[in-house]
Amino acid sequence: MTPTHNLALFDLDNTLLAGDSDHEWPRFLIRRGLLDEAHFARQNDHFYAQYQAGTLDIQEFLAFQLAPLARFSRAELDALHAEYLEQHIRPIIPARARELLAAHQAAGDVVMIITATNRFITGPIARELGVEHLIAVELEEGADGRFTGRPTGIPSFQHGKIQRLEAWLAERGETLGSYPKSFFYSDSRNDLPLLERVTDPVAVDPDPTLHAIAEARGWPVISLRG
Repeated sequence: MTPTHNLALFDLDNTLLAGDSDHEWPRFLIRRGLLDEAHFARQNDHFYAQYQAGTLDIQEFLAFQLAPLARFSRAELDALHAEYLEQHIRPIIPARARELLAAHQAAGDVVMIITATNRFITGPIARELGVEHLIAVELEEGADGRFTGRPTGIPSFQHGKIQRLEAWLAERGETLGSYPKSFFYSDSRNDLPLLERVTDPVAVDPDPTLHAIAEARGWPVISLRG
């Protein structure tokens, strides 16, 4: 059966959040004394600059970003995440982001967060935002249930977001074309592949490159901040 409702896709970092959850997590661990500040802060800023420039090597970044997860048990990580969510994430969730999500949900749309950040970080954030569906970087687990510090599967980054979304839709017997309208809200040039695939791309507090492209193509440019 063809859906009569729409599909609303949202990037997370610097879109629904007025900041970057992947960047905030190491900062939180550094503040807690669990990571070496000199090394990790420098590398974290280095990769973040690459992401903003559209030159990020996702595999190199994931090897760096996920390695600390292997140091802790799942129970320890869950406790740390609860503290991180309260101190670093809730303060950067704009009211307008919650309102936009609620408007799509009230319209009966299928709402999804699709992000290049890993599921450990983003799963609780999606629940905080009331979003049921999430595509994120998946994490490898050892036989003991601990994270190995390595990713698994296709990273949901750049063209990988399309591959992961198409696989999710196929499981539902759908394609993007099954929906009357498909929205994608993003801030980043890295999301151009998926922005170009949906019927209704929306630039949200966009980086300079995406802002220029959105204006040239007549895409809406909105802000969820302030």
